Amino acid sequence: MKLKGLVAVTGLPGLYKMIANRKNGLIVENLADKKRSFASSRQHQFTPLESIGMYTDDGETTELRNVFQSMLDKLDNLALPASNDSSDAFHQYFAEILSNYDRDRVHTGDIKKAVKWFAYLHELGYTTAEEEADDAENADDAEIAEIADEAEPKEEEEKTAE
Repeated sequence: MKLKGLVAVTGLPGLYKMIANRKNGLIVENLADKKRSFASSRQHQFTPLESIGMYTDDGETTELRNVFQSMLDKLDNLALPASNDSSDAFHQYFAEILSNYDRDRVHTGDIKKAVKWFAYLHELGYTTAEEEADDAENADDAEIAEIADEAEPKEEEEKTAE
């Protein structure tokens, strides 16, 4: 499962795909409705999903990608907890997913957010096998490069403006 290019943006609901980087923010695309918008770095903070980890008992962290893959592998036998379930239900579920998670440093809110993000990505079809994700990522990289080229002014246009 690839999470490259996916970001959580504070103050905005859902998850986003980073389309282009500007010096004062990001151009992001909502995963659900594919609408693109500019998110200013003065108003928002950006958290790439690939940089998130969950604390484990051995003092290390495990990548969110690995947690999501475990959730996907066990989805047939273990249902996701509902958002209004008790904190004990979330901790029991997470113990099945990641048995060695640090119960002192991983809070219920962290677990709820991970479950919510996984459900959102799964609903939108982003939880696929590694090979399929690689193919889609290569297509996305080409699209991002094309958009970035369109957004930057051409040298010839600058010369004619002078």
